[in-house]
Amino acid sequence: MSRRIYIFDSTLRDGAQTQGIDFSTADKTALALDLDALGVDYVEGGWPGANPTDDAFFGDPPKLAHSKLTAFGMTRRAGRSTDNDPGLAALLGAKTPAVCIVGKTWDFHVDVALGIEKDENIQMIADSIRHLDQNTDEALFDAEHFFDGYKANPEFALSCLKAALAAGARWIVLCDTNGGTLPDEVERIVSEVAKHIPGDKLAIHCHDDTGNAIANSLAAVRAGVCQVQGTLNGLGERCGNANLISLIPTLVLKMGLDTGVSDDGLKRLTHVSHTLDDRLNRQPDRRAPYVGDSAFAHKGGLHVSAVEKDPRCYEHIDPELVGNHRQIVVSDQAGRSNILAMFRDIGLEISADDPKVAALVEDVKRKEFDGYAYDGAEASFELLARRALESVPEYFRLASFRVIDERRWNAKGELVTLSEATIKAIIGGTQYMNVAEGNGPVNALDTALREVLLPVYPELTDVRLVDYKVRILTPSEATGAVTRVMIESADANGMRWSTVGVSTNIIDASYNALRDAITYKLYKDGAVAQPGLGAQTAD
Repeated sequence: MSRRIYIFDSTLRDGAQTQGIDFSTADKTALALDLDALGVDYVEGGWPGANPTDDAFFGDPPKLAHSKLTAFGMTRRAGRSTDNDPGLAALLGAKTPAVCIVGKTWDFHVDVALGIEKDENIQMIADSIRHLDQNTDEALFDAEHFFDGYKANPEFALSCLKAALAAGARWIVLCDTNGGTLPDEVERIVSEVAKHIPGDKLAIHCHDDTGNAIANSLAAVRAGVCQVQGTLNGLGERCGNANLISLIPTLVLKMGLDTGVSDDGLKRLTHVSHTLDDRLNRQPDRRAPYVGDSAFAHKGGLHVSAVEKDPRCYEHIDPELVGNHRQIVVSDQAGRSNILAMFRDIGLEISADDPKVAALVEDVKRKEFDGYAYDGAEASFELLARRALESVPEYFRLASFRVIDERRWNAKGELVTLSEATIKAIIGGTQYMNVAEGNGPVNALDTALREVLLPVYPELTDVRLVDYKVRILTPSEATGAVTRVMIESADANGMRWSTVGVSTNIIDASYNALRDAITYKLYKDGAVAQPGLGAQTAD
């Protein structure tokens, strides 16, 4: 049986310290439930008594089926007994099955930050852990700045750990708090510590300030630790913490270790990672290991041919093991293999010898020469392919649009900018016209178009634009440059799709991308086009 590695998630505390992130109580509850479903062993919920959000969270904690909810705090204060310390009282008041407290293990901090004798610091650790051990199921000791402390004064740092162990700590957590330790140092120091503290009592907690948090965590595992701490997507202050989304599959699939995360749990990794980004209103990292949209994307024709024969040629794991999937992207580097693989991915069956395939390859290359990029706009490519090989219903046809921007001072003396779009569209045999305002020309155009289409196509009710990017393709042309617009859309069912538009006019490029986004949604939902227009062609 493989060695058991316990997973401790600190997203709700460490992750909340990320610049620009402010979890609500509802956010923390939802994330805790996601982590529980993933199968991690410990979910650190926050610091009781530190702020109203954490107090509200622990006041009505989520019911976890698998994970142990953990409260975080610090050792008793100098000069106080454990029974008379408000911080320890708040920790016990949270009534969590596990409690983790942080204490100093670097003599520099004891001398300068606390200003107490080293023996008093060791006693504070022992008293606090003993008090928690007597009143909770599990007590964990976070050895703050341990690696710095060990390098400066190994005898004192080890004395702190031994005091916590003797007092009943279930886990001794070795913290690389400033993220400055390198993997070879971590492995050496943990190996030395393991001569004094059993490995099944040791944990590792790494920050990513040198970009080595994952490597340091794995080095510690090799040296004997049996608990790994980190956060979802590597959230955390400064450069973040060790990323559990990458660590968990590495421990399981690469090192053959048992993390308690089941096969079904592994398949939730991509979903949990992307759900967190959605909650934070930010785009998932396409290049993230294991779970990124590009993690198993293949662009070059030779690569695609090899992957089609045996995925092991260019894929280190089966993407479905972590809930991801292979993507065959199409570009001006693509060949027949890419096109055929993409066809299979979208459910199009066509012979490799069909002349339409060669024609589509050349069409893609032509369009990419003009500025289109289909490797990031899969929905636009699918529509292009389906129009070339079969047909796509023409749900609507643009007759014309006009966009007006106005910048003026209002009656209150405030400077305001307004956008107004007028659109004429044909649905079936009827022409409709609508005028709408927006907080920008694209928003106004989008609003006007939707207001025309929604009464006929209610499928569009839940569609929302989640990302909008513009790139200048011919900077030498200055304000007359060709622009590429990429739009990412989503619906209430969790489907996401990307579309592209290109034009020397940014509003025209935006319309092209919007049109594809709307058409793709209607096609995927099986919407019935109104009679009178036939198959869709470019506007």
